[in-house]
Amino acid sequence: MKAQWIGSLIAISAVAGSIWIPSALADNFSSVYYDAASDQLVVTMTYRGTNRHHHFSLQWGRCHPSQNGNLNKVTANVLDDQWQDEEDNDFQKTTRFSLADMPCRPAKVTLRTAPHFLATVMIPAAPSQ
Repeated sequence: MKAQWIGSLIAISAVAGSIWIPSALADNFSSVYYDAASDQLVVTMTYRGTNRHHHFSLQWGRCHPSQNGNLNKVTANVLDDQWQDEEDNDFQKTTRFSLADMPCRPAKVTLRTAPHFLATVMIPAAPSQ
């Protein structure tokens, strides 16, 4: 009896799992690095949509000064202007972001994109500093 109940529970779970599991595809980071020559953050995003013409922007968070004199910490959200686009095809796009609006340097930057994908990159002091 117990074995039948467990077998039934496994079968129900399998069916429910195939019905309830939402698409896990979303904007994600393929590559993130700091380009010292141009003083830019270079971010390659992978995403799904009906077209490849998505534009990405950064929304900087507050600077969290270092407690021990090392690196500051700051978070930036990577925003997709077509975040509601139907997920028909796979695309990849590289965007270069100016660091002119970055709230503090040097810093450990954590980039975020929905739904909870993260990438971290170290940004040195500004070239003029």
